[in-house]
Amino acid sequence: MDHHEQTEKKISLTGSVALGTGVMIGAGIFALIGQVAELAGGWVPWAFLAGAVVVGFSSYSYIRYSVANPSSGGIAMLLKAAYGPGVIAGTFSLFMYVSMILAEALLGRTFGTYLLRPFGMQGSGLLVPVLAVAVIAAAALVNLVGNRWVERSATATAAIKIIGIAALAIAGLLAAGASSLGQLVSTSQSAAPEQGWMGFLAGITLCILAYKGFTTITNQGADLKDPKRNLGRSIVISIVLCTVLYLLITVAVTSSLSVSEIIEARDYALAEAAEPLFGSWGVGLTVLVAVVATVSGLIASLFAVSKLYDMLRDMGQVPGLPGRREHQSLFITAGLAIVMAALFDLSQIASLGAILYLCMDIAIHYGIVRHLKEEVDAKVWIPWVAIVLDVAVLVPFIILKGTSDPFTLVVTAVVALLIMVSQWIIVRRRSQHESAEDADRH
Repeated sequence: MDHHEQTEKKISLTGSVALGTGVMIGAGIFALIGQVAELAGGWVPWAFLAGAVVVGFSSYSYIRYSVANPSSGGIAMLLKAAYGPGVIAGTFSLFMYVSMILAEALLGRTFGTYLLRPFGMQGSGLLVPVLAVAVIAAAALVNLVGNRWVERSATATAAIKIIGIAALAIAGLLAAGASSLGQLVSTSQSAAPEQGWMGFLAGITLCILAYKGFTTITNQGADLKDPKRNLGRSIVISIVLCTVLYLLITVAVTSSLSVSEIIEARDYALAEAAEPLFGSWGVGLTVLVAVVATVSGLIASLFAVSKLYDMLRDMGQVPGLPGRREHQSLFITAGLAIVMAALFDLSQIASLGAILYLCMDIAIHYGIVRHLKEEVDAKVWIPWVAIVLDVAVLVPFIILKGTSDPFTLVVTAVVALLIMVSQWIIVRRRSQHESAEDADRH
């Protein structure tokens, strides 16, 4: 294969942005508005804007490292470079991997919830997980076809959902009138979160889930055309695009529904907001956009997360299956996402994913500051600001979850502990194996 053919097979900047936004504009905006409203009250649009600011600072570390070292496993390579091939790098790499799988489970359950909304069955404890499992399996089948199909489907569906969500948001804002924009800067006590600033900061934690899909772009390094130029541009464009859409849609929703109505319809708030404004056709359109967004998000996410698993396996941090390696990572990733979607509800999945992701994010920034600042030519104040912001939203979230949903915190702690123990065992065995090989050579 000559250089021209290899370049033709690579992902373009447009394709990379489509894959990035494909992961970001999925469950995030469709499932999380209600969850955020429980914590942040009527300040939902401000919480999403603040989430964009936190993610904007966070993205700097990923961009600096990925531009210096483009690969198919950017985050895993960054952690290995910062902390060495040991327990710390392996643990936080798996935190990222598991949080991405949880994001896929979130997409699957959101698909099921919205698809059942026109039939009034969105609360079904059986049909929602069944549909979630089916759509994750279908997305895995699409990924078996290869890179070009993934990129083409992502580009086409990204256009559909961006236009669809923008149309819903703008129509909602026009229907609500100028007063909707006034509500954004209102200091009305009725819109304030019950838990005050703690609730607002905790709500930002969940908003970050709606943006964290940008990290999958770092895994495209080996597949991206001119990665040193396009990788950072792709991440910035994806974050900005999503921020504008999220602000439009959250202002439209908070204009259409009261905080209590948003919370009551927390898993399908967008469809609920469309009904009083546009009637049944508005619900139908919202459901259609949600289905396209979640399915395309799953396709893009499975592609990116499988790449991360391949890198972790090459680094000896996760096991492979017996037999041929081809598509193993895809089957493992899809299989784990199916298990998560079947076992946990949307709120539990979002909380578990947010905590694991932010812990990993803090480790990334600290690794840049302490070990990689010269190598990647980083301005250290930016990662330090990112760490402060991560801690500022994560601590209130954990405190409030501890009082309202201690079970999810226990599950998170168990998952984190299992990951750390597995990494300790893997690293110990690897050290023993290397010691035995050295002894044999001498």
